Amino acid sequence: MEYTTKLMYQSNYWYNDGLKKADIRDMSGAVTSLRRSLQYNRVNIAARNLLGLVYYGRGDVVEALVEWILSKNFQPEDNLADYYIGKVQEVPGELESINQAVKLFNQSIELAGLNGEDLAIIQLKKALAVHPSYVKAHQLLALLYIQTEQFSAARKELRTAHKLDTTDEITLRYMHEITQIRKSRPSRARDRGKGEGTKQTVTYNIGNETIIQPASSVFKENSGLHTLLNIAVGVLVGAAVMWFLVMPAVSVGRQKKLNERVVSFSDKIATQEAQISALKTELEEYRVNSEESEDLKAQSASTQESYEIVLEVAKHLAAEDMSDQEMLEQMLKVSPDSLGKAGKSRYDEVAANLFPRMCEKLYATAGEEFESGDYDGAISSLEKIVKMDEGYQDGKALLLLAQSFEKKGEQDKANIRYQKLVEKYKDKEAARTAQKSLDGQNSQNRQTETGSQDDENNQTEAGSQDNQTETGSQDDQGDLDDQDGSSDQAAYDDNEESE
Repeated sequence: MEYTTKLMYQSNYWYNDGLKKADIRDMSGAVTSLRRSLQYNRVNIAARNLLGLVYYGRGDVVEALVEWILSKNFQPEDNLADYYIGKVQEVPGELESINQAVKLFNQSIELAGLNGEDLAIIQLKKALAVHPSYVKAHQLLALLYIQTEQFSAARKELRTAHKLDTTDEITLRYMHEITQIRKSRPSRARDRGKGEGTKQTVTYNIGNETIIQPASSVFKENSGLHTLLNIAVGVLVGAAVMWFLVMPAVSVGRQKKLNERVVSFSDKIATQEAQISALKTELEEYRVNSEESEDLKAQSASTQESYEIVLEVAKHLAAEDMSDQEMLEQMLKVSPDSLGKAGKSRYDEVAANLFPRMCEKLYATAGEEFESGDYDGAISSLEKIVKMDEGYQDGKALLLLAQSFEKKGEQDKANIRYQKLVEKYKDKEAARTAQKSLDGQNSQNRQTETGSQDDENNQTEAGSQDNQTETGSQDDQGDLDDQDGSSDQAAYDDNEESE
């Protein structure tokens, strides 16, 4: 399987995985899978459009528009991104409302950093009023509620964020924190209530009635002391009124300027974040295309060099101030396919003037070198001829080149040329000669294989004859032994009779 096909399969696999997760509102998992799909194939239009929808479902409209715009750049026609962008734009003022929600969200971050939790909560409520699906705003509002110990409101915001994205790590972490606080809070409240009850009231029964009365105080009533305490409380209340009512009026101008600066900075940050996101995406695409750019640069350099060589040789040819051999060396460096129409025409003019006489001269030289046994020189001359005109002399030059390789002992290179002659010049004498050479090699190879098999068979038969010879020798030796034994026995019998 080709490398590009593997990349396409991987991209489609992660797209399908992201689609499954998006169907069950696993938005965070869907974003991870779809980004991985685009890493394998950045022009996967379906994955990029789905990633924009997932961002839009989480309330990240700016990121969604970035993905859809990139999708349109890759496929301007017949693209669902046009429909999605149109749906966003068809509601009057929707983009402005979303932009205002982002600004309010950024303002709330600044205010929270300056310990202004109450103002930050107000800004976030305004943002969610115009953009209810903004997951990040729900999460930040829940965090501020936790900070200010408004746990019921925090739990409500977290439920909403969880419905929008069921696997968001931040939402799950905040929900776990709320659960832990809920487990530990009631016991402390009960202990505190019991302690306060024992200090503040006394309960006893009289008959069928239960009497509850305040506990006796350790301090005796003192009207003068109460008067002083009331005066002190009044002073404190007056100071508090001055601090909370008069001082804000004094600092309202300074706070207004601060708010204006915060709004301005938030607008700049939102704009720059969108620009940075788009630029990062483009930078990744440029890096992917860097290798293609290098190839185009090398091809352009080769084309320029070929043009310069053709023009230079044409000038020398007209002035007749350079030898044919030197001009040929330069022309052989040119790649005709890289030239344009005008360059190819000029190349053909120079070649028509120079190549025929150089082919004739080099062919004569190659024949002499072949006859004298200088096969390297013949190969060098003939390869130049083949570059100029592969079918020169009806393929005879190519045939002589193959024979030179064969004489030199490079049979594979020779067979390549023979086969080319047979395929491209089958009606020529050179092709028939090449076919005879190939047939002779095939016949020789078959004879060699047959001879090898005959040698093996002869060796086997020789071994069988040797075994028969040894067996016969053993039988002859046994007959001789039997004859010797009979002679000895007859001699012994004769001696007994004589005695």
